Amino acid sequence: MHSALGRIVFKRFQAIVPIVMAIVLGACASPSQGVLTPVAGSAPGTAKVDLLVATTRAPTDMRGVYFSGERGPDLSLANIVVSIPPNRKPGTIQWPSRVPGNPARNFVTTTVEPINIKDIRPWYRAHSVKGRRVLIFVHGFNSKYDDSVFRFAQIIHDSRANVTPVLFSWPSRGALFDYNYDRESTNFSRTELAFVIQQAVSSPDVSEITIMAHSMGSWAVMEALRDIALQNGSVSPKVTDVILASPDLDIDVFGKQLLDLGPKRPHFSIFISANDRALRLSRLLSGRVTRVGAVDLSQENYRAKLEQASGITVFDLSELRNGDSLNHSQFATSPEVVRLVGERLLAGQPISETDVGAPGHLAATAIGTGQTIGSVTGAALTAPIRIFESATQR
Repeated sequence: MHSALGRIVFKRFQAIVPIVMAIVLGACASPSQGVLTPVAGSAPGTAKVDLLVATTRAPTDMRGVYFSGERGPDLSLANIVVSIPPNRKPGTIQWPSRVPGNPARNFVTTTVEPINIKDIRPWYRAHSVKGRRVLIFVHGFNSKYDDSVFRFAQIIHDSRANVTPVLFSWPSRGALFDYNYDRESTNFSRTELAFVIQQAVSSPDVSEITIMAHSMGSWAVMEALRDIALQNGSVSPKVTDVILASPDLDIDVFGKQLLDLGPKRPHFSIFISANDRALRLSRLLSGRVTRVGAVDLSQENYRAKLEQASGITVFDLSELRNGDSLNHSQFATSPEVVRLVGERLLAGQPISETDVGAPGHLAATAIGTGQTIGSVTGAALTAPIRIFESATQR
């Protein structure tokens, strides 16, 4: 009996080790501490991204860090302006090797200013864009505060999205072996995230809201929206779209969350990859239940579940090879996917069956007949993306 148990443990260990090693090796080039320290001056050709950052992290006195990975007593807000250097490859972040960074070569901040909660509406008024569309982004597992700030700034810049950007940063310790702490931190933060969403809804300077979450951040988003729907009867129609990138969600629980949102819920766009190595580890840590972001749509049972849902479009990135090594952050690291997000989804233009065969546009097909995509607004893909739609769309 003991030998049989030992073989089971050993097999699980063998399955986990390659994934853990890939994550550890991918995290070796950690940035210097204090990279958010504002720099004076600028460099020719730099771009600026002006963010509203809301966080439930605990504040710290460490220079250029501002917030730790521990849980804070209150919601904190800041206006952060990120400077992005010229001549860089889309999908990448140029971290400073030492502090302060060089604006000509590195991502740096030029402004970090605390904001009082009562000043949220004036901030929206001052930062309103044409169309008054707001994007709220929620980061994933293993993300420090500076990681989330620079990554969101990179997404906004590279996607060319005409949106007012809002980052919600929950308490992640930014450590591989703090998976359970991070997961509980999303629960800890869902009420404050619901508050941030509702503040955007109530602002007269906001007409449409897209919410985008990565990985474990998808749990915070789904729970916040669920709380809003249960309290108010539905989610506000201002929240038109929800984008879940590599969602670390139990597929059964996700189905229940969708039902709780009610029939008048936002449209969902979900980026998945059957080759997502990070979500393989998550599955092992979560009772071997399939994660939504790692669904294999070649399996009929999963396709049937999608077909029964309404208002969902799934982008299958399983064959895409130009993102990150774990196939877990392609929504931000693959130039083609970043453009897809910015030029179509964040512009409020859902992908539908009517796009099939349209020159210079994406192609999409109904669930069960997934079609290979050859272009993203005219830009050639290095590998196909497959798009599946549920039977009933908007």
